[in-house]
Amino acid sequence: MDYVQGSMFDKKVSSPLADRIRPNNLEEYIGQKHILGKGKILRNLIYTDNISSMIFWGPPGVGKTTLARIIASATKAKFINFSATTSGVKEIKEVMAAAKKNRRMGIRTILFVDEIHRFNKAQQDTFLPAVENGDVILIGATTENPSFEINSALLSRCRVFVLHPLTTGDIVQLLKRAIEDKRGFGYLKVNITDDMLKTIAIYSNGDARRALNVLEIAVMSCIDNVSTSNVTEEAIEQCIGKKTLLYDKNGEEHYNLISALHKSMRNSDTDASVYWLARILESGEDPLYVARRIIRFSSEDIGMADPKAMEVAVSAYNAAHFIGMPECSVNLTEAVVYMSSAPKSNSLYRAYNSAKKDALDTISQGVPLHLRNAPTKLMHDLGYGKGYKYAHNFAEKTTDMQCLPDNLRDRQYYFPSDEGFEKKVKERLLNIRKIKSKH
Repeated sequence: MDYVQGSMFDKKVSSPLADRIRPNNLEEYIGQKHILGKGKILRNLIYTDNISSMIFWGPPGVGKTTLARIIASATKAKFINFSATTSGVKEIKEVMAAAKKNRRMGIRTILFVDEIHRFNKAQQDTFLPAVENGDVILIGATTENPSFEINSALLSRCRVFVLHPLTTGDIVQLLKRAIEDKRGFGYLKVNITDDMLKTIAIYSNGDARRALNVLEIAVMSCIDNVSTSNVTEEAIEQCIGKKTLLYDKNGEEHYNLISALHKSMRNSDTDASVYWLARILESGEDPLYVARRIIRFSSEDIGMADPKAMEVAVSAYNAAHFIGMPECSVNLTEAVVYMSSAPKSNSLYRAYNSAKKDALDTISQGVPLHLRNAPTKLMHDLGYGKGYKYAHNFAEKTTDMQCLPDNLRDRQYYFPSDEGFEKKVKERLLNIRKIKSKH
């Protein structure tokens, strides 16, 4: 029989990159330092072999399945991977019976249930007996809040560990390993810049599987010959389906774009404001972050010149929360245009900062006695509340009562402008001061 030599790619690409370079131990595992770092609780439980049933709660692609496999390997337990999307009560009972049999032979069983929240409460109840009597160590993975999606009886028997999205640095480290590891692209000479890797990492938004899929397609599509792949920016853009507007949410460009939006709104430039909003959102920024900045702007740069601005900003935040991207882009545009075209005043911003300075720099005198409540006889006898003037008992609804401490008695912090509604506020405050002066 003739021997036919296979292609070098036959074994190298027989499975997806994400599966080929899946970590085999904690040393290879990237991320989740808050529970797996040196001296952290889950790491200690694994190394001391004191694993009990647990729930991993976190977004997709952060290593929930991988971590469960590592635990099974480290604890020498039989690992059963069970998906809630393809299994029902019948399959659960079959697995439970097999686990009971293993236990009689001294073999521990770790049952990993991916997307456990997809099981209804009755199906989840099927796990209870086996978890209670120790036939299985249940590790459930969910992207949903377990407090709402997991049966309370089952949840009470499990320890919940929250897994965080991987950082941009974590993803870049993972991509570099995939390029160098023999299980990944170690058999190729891959030419790719750090900026390209960072672009992929940012696009992945903390999802390792998504990042590895993009890298795999980009590398495979740019192979020039048997041993080299020269990855191009164009290839990266095609893989992620958009131009590389992406920016690191913790980097300089993040702050530059937000600054451009804020200053354009402050300058009442609606067109520039809408443009910078589009740049930010299409770069992958969290729309709720943008909405929070607009809320801040509504008081810092508009304030009492148009008190409705805050209502519009908060409504835009709620809309963004309810429907998300891309639909909420028009809600945020409405808020940005409103802020840009509204009358401007920074009187509230200046008032607070001035008061803050006095609060920090001056002697903290006690609250004047006449402004204190006197809920007990002792407090009353000490003069708490004595001399207090109830404004509603006066015709003009104000009195000459001093409300600041003695060392700040004549201080003024809020100086209203003549912009928009604030002009009326200014007139009202001037009238109040005249009344107090008359008293």
